[in-house]
Amino acid sequence: MDGTLAATDLELLRKDFAANPVYRLAQNAVTRVSVDDVAINRELVNSIDHSLSTHLDDWKVTNQERSGRCWLFAGLNLLRVGVMRKTGLKEFEFSQNHAMFWDKIERANYFLEAIIETADRDTDDRTVAFLLESVAGDGGQWNMFAAIVAKHGLVPKGYMPETQSSANTARMNSVLRYLLRQGSKSVRETATASGADAARAEKAEILRTVYRVLCIHLGTPPERFDWQWTDKDKQFHRDGVLTPQEFVARYVDLPLDDYVCLVHDPRPSSPVGRTFTVDYLGNTVGGPPVTYLNVEMSLIKDIAARTLQGGEPVWFGCDVAKMMSNDYGFWDADLYDLPAVYDTAFTLDKAERLAYHETQMTHAMLFTGVDVLDGVTRRWRVENSWGAERGKDGFYTMNDSWFDQYVFEIAARHSALPAELQQALATPPIVLPAWDPMGALAG
Repeated sequence: MDGTLAATDLELLRKDFAANPVYRLAQNAVTRVSVDDVAINRELVNSIDHSLSTHLDDWKVTNQERSGRCWLFAGLNLLRVGVMRKTGLKEFEFSQNHAMFWDKIERANYFLEAIIETADRDTDDRTVAFLLESVAGDGGQWNMFAAIVAKHGLVPKGYMPETQSSANTARMNSVLRYLLRQGSKSVRETATASGADAARAEKAEILRTVYRVLCIHLGTPPERFDWQWTDKDKQFHRDGVLTPQEFVARYVDLPLDDYVCLVHDPRPSSPVGRTFTVDYLGNTVGGPPVTYLNVEMSLIKDIAARTLQGGEPVWFGCDVAKMMSNDYGFWDADLYDLPAVYDTAFTLDKAERLAYHETQMTHAMLFTGVDVLDGVTRRWRVENSWGAERGKDGFYTMNDSWFDQYVFEIAARHSALPAELQQALATPPIVLPAWDPMGALAG
């Protein structure tokens, strides 16, 4: 009983499989087509209904292409609604490239500051190792989005359009990772030998290089631009020369600093009604920390539904790849009958999936509709950022069962919370380790 797989063990496994005709039938099917095509719940597919009692969107979806900028796209898609209403434009997009440029340079500075702060630890310290492993990612959180908008403003897409590298970030990110890991070596050595001030002087030189790389790949962000447009009624408008910050002040009508992140973290170690943060989760030194308030799922649904019914979309984060169909534009917790295909049980609940690394936040999108019957939510309309080729012209329908299992957070106004939870926001947050799954969306 030393744990080795012996020949007799392997023979038993072979015979067990070969003896069951259902297993052989499943093998015949799954070796020819996708397991999702075999396992799909036909009864659910036949009941798909995309109609909703509240439906806000009448615009086209955006496309993040081959990048991890979903959190930026979802945030900018939320803000563009007000711009379209204010300007009379049928379609409008902010420059996602502009927002990513400033996130990349701010995040490089944030990373190097973390390296200076942890310079007295070994490189195989778990936190240092996590920082080095996760450097130069594309992901982010709501508070990180708000920090970029507040500090650097926004521009219409035409004034800093997409580039090859903004649409396909892998090669650019590989260069940034090398330079920042190389820079972390020199910064650590300088901090150890000469202190933090000398390390920050070294950091400044590294950031000069990072800025140069970003300009080469993404273009140089405009300091100001001449804003004029023709609305959907063919009326021409001119608003003169604006800075990105002035554009936000005039055309963004949502008070981003009033929004908080509500999360559903059902792990026993995560008390309801408490604030949380994740160590070294952020992108802007000196900006507001990424803070979550853990609440019941019923409250998240209630606030999201009321916000949509009030005419405002809702930014949210989820584990996107589970139980979804791009072909049908549909999510349901029971969409695929995998137990029937594999003849086994899938028993982990949401808290257990978090604890055992089977789920985490992987994608941010926008709710643009909800179906409510007798005060109970039934399904949700989702604006994705994967282009119009997936889903139903880029939009999806999410059944309430999927929301329960795979949605983790929404951004909501402070005023939408009950009084006792508004007070809870003022309490010092519990600090989760840098590698906790609640920070995964920033990966």
